Amino acid sequence: MHLVDWLLVALPLVFVMGIAIYTQRQMKSVADFMSGGRMAGPYLLAVASGELQAGAVVFVAGFEQIAQAGFTTLWWSWMSIPAGLITTIFGFVYYRFRETRAMTLSQFFELRYSKSFRIFTGCLGFFAGIVNFGIIPAVGARCMIYFFGLPAKLTVLSFTFPTYILLMAVLLSIALFMALAGGLLTVMITDCVEGMVSQIFYLIIIVALLTMFSWNQISEVLLDRLPTQSMVNPFDSKGNKDFNGWIILIGMLVNIYSTGAWQNSSGYRSAAITPHAAVMGGILGRWRESGKWAVMILLAVCAITFLKHPDFAAQAAAVHAEVSQIDSPQIQKQMEVPVSLSHLLPIGIKGILCAVLLMGIFGGDATHLHSWGGIFVQDVLVPLRKKPFGPEQHIRVLRWSIVGVAVFAFLFGALFQQTEYISMWWSVTMAIYVGGAGAAIIGGLYWKKGTTTGAWTALIAGSSLSVTGILLRQIYGNAFPLNGVEISFYVTLLAIALYVGISLLTNREDYNMDRMLHRGKYAAVIEKVGDEMEAIVPAEKKFTWGRIIGFDENFSRSDKWITGSVFAWGMVWFSLSIIGTIWNLIAPWPVSFWTQFWRVSGIGIPIVISVVTGIWFTWGGVRDIKSLFQRLKAQRINHLDDGTVVNNMNLDETTAIREIPQSKK
Repeated sequence: MHLVDWLLVALPLVFVMGIAIYTQRQMKSVADFMSGGRMAGPYLLAVASGELQAGAVVFVAGFEQIAQAGFTTLWWSWMSIPAGLITTIFGFVYYRFRETRAMTLSQFFELRYSKSFRIFTGCLGFFAGIVNFGIIPAVGARCMIYFFGLPAKLTVLSFTFPTYILLMAVLLSIALFMALAGGLLTVMITDCVEGMVSQIFYLIIIVALLTMFSWNQISEVLLDRLPTQSMVNPFDSKGNKDFNGWIILIGMLVNIYSTGAWQNSSGYRSAAITPHAAVMGGILGRWRESGKWAVMILLAVCAITFLKHPDFAAQAAAVHAEVSQIDSPQIQKQMEVPVSLSHLLPIGIKGILCAVLLMGIFGGDATHLHSWGGIFVQDVLVPLRKKPFGPEQHIRVLRWSIVGVAVFAFLFGALFQQTEYISMWWSVTMAIYVGGAGAAIIGGLYWKKGTTTGAWTALIAGSSLSVTGILLRQIYGNAFPLNGVEISFYVTLLAIALYVGISLLTNREDYNMDRMLHRGKYAAVIEKVGDEMEAIVPAEKKFTWGRIIGFDENFSRSDKWITGSVFAWGMVWFSLSIIGTIWNLIAPWPVSFWTQFWRVSGIGIPIVISVVTGIWFTWGGVRDIKSLFQRLKAQRINHLDDGTVVNNMNLDETTAIREIPQSKK
C-alpha cells in the first residue's frame, strides 16, 4: 500500500466517523435507537440498506461464485426477475409489517400469536443470527490482511498469533462504536453516506480495470474450461454443482418465502416514514444493486485473467506463491481473488477499492451488531420482564447487548474453522430460523385463519429439519445428496404445508387483522401515537394497468415512472432469458457469441446504469438525510413506544384503542 492509497482510505473513513459522532446527539428515545424514529425516506433506505451488501465478505462470497461459474448464474437469475419485482412493488411482507408498527419481527409475532412464541423466536433468531454473523468479521479481516499485504502471523512477547485476529478486533471495534453511538439512527446515516461515496468509487474502479485488461484476454481465460463447467454458456454449466440454474431457481422460491424473515438488518424494516416509503426503498434498492454487481463481476474476471492468462504469468507467480502459504484449502479459494487484486491494481485504485471494502465492513458489521443485539433485548428480555425498562435504562441495556454480540463474533471468528462456501454457510444457518419462520410471517400478515399452533408447528419442524440437514452435510460432506440451498427449499415446502394444515384444524375464531394493521376503524390510533404512517385508502374499483404490478393510491407520478421503468427493464431481461433458452434448446448459440453477449449485457450495460445511479441516488440520499434531521427536530417523543406488547397490542396504543367508541371497535 502506497501513501496515496492510505490517504484515500483514511479520508472517507474520517468523514464517516465524524458523521457518526454528530448523529449521536440526535438520538433521544428507544424508537430512535431501534428504528431511526421511523422517519427514513426511500432513498435513504435504499442506499443505507444496500451498504449491508457491500462489505468485504460479500465481495469475497461473490468472487467465490464468479470464480466457479462465471457469468452463467446471471442468466438463470434473470428468470427470477418477475417474481422479485412483483413482490417488491406490491410491498410483499414489508408494507404490512410497517403497518403493525413493530420494531422487530418477534414483536410482530407477539402481536399476532403469543408472548411465548415471541420469546422462543427471539431466542432462535438470535442464535441463528450470531452464528451466521460469526464468520463475517473473520472473512473481512482475512481479506484485508491479504489485500494490505500484511504478514499472516505476528509475534508479540514470544507469543505468535494470526494477524487477522488483531485486525478483526480493530475493525469490530470501529463498527461497534458506530452501532453504540446512536443506534440505527447513526448506522443508517453513516451507511447512506458510505454508499454514496462508494458509488463514485465504483465508477473509478471500472474505468481503471477497462484500461488494464482487454476483452480478448478475459475471453480466452473464461473459455478455458472443461465441458459442463463453462463460465459463459449457461447451457454447458451442469458441472458447476453449487452454482447452476437449478440452485438459482429454487433459491428464488426460498427467497420469496423468506421475505422479511432474516433479521440481519431488522431496524431498516421499521425505519420507513410510511409503509409506502418502505416499498419505494425496496424498488430503488433493486436498481442500485446493478452498479455494485458490475464492479464485483469485473473485479473477479479481471483477477481470474491476471492469474491464468500467459500475458500476466510473471506477475501471477507471486500471487500463487502467496496463496499456497495459506493452510486451509477453503481459505485459499476465498483469498485467491483478493490477493490477485492486491497485486494487479495500480496506486490509487487499490486505495479506492480498499476504502469501499472497509466502508462496507463497517456498515455491514455495525448493522449486524445493532440487529442481533437489539433482538436479544427486545424479543427475549423485554417480554420476560414484569416491569418495563425506563428509557435510559432500556438504551443502556441495548448497548451492552450489542457489545456482547461483538465479543461473541470475535471469539467465533478466531476459533471457528470454515469448510463451506460463504454463501452455503449463510444458506444453512439462515435455514435454522427462516425454514419455519417464513410460514408464520406470511400467514400472520395475510391470513386471518392462521393460528398460534400452526405457527409453532411450522417453526419447530422447519428449524429441526434444517439443523438435521446441516449436521448430515457436515458428517457426510459431498456424499450427502443435498447442498444448503436444497435443504432450505424442501424444508420450506414442509413448513408451509404444516402451517396451513394445522391452522385449519385449530382455528376457532378469525384474527382481527384491521386492529393489528391499523386499518378501518383503528386508523385513528396512528394519529394519537404520533406516527406519520398514512391511513389506508380504499382501492378504486376501476381497472388500470398499473394495478396489475402493484400501483395503488400512494404512488405519486414520479413513483409510477420509477417503478414502471424498473419493472419494464427487468422484464426485458426476463424475456431475453426465456427466448434465449428456447432458442438454445433448438439451435445452441456458439461460444463466440456468448463471450460478446456477456461483454455487453454483463459488463457494458451495468456500467452505464451505475453512472446514472451514482448521480441520481446521491441527490436522493442527500435530500432524505436533510429531511430526516428536520423531522427529528420536530418529532414528538413517545417513551411508551419501546417494543412492549400488552394483550396483543403495542403498549403505546392501548390507551388510544380504549378511546375508540365501542360502536367502532
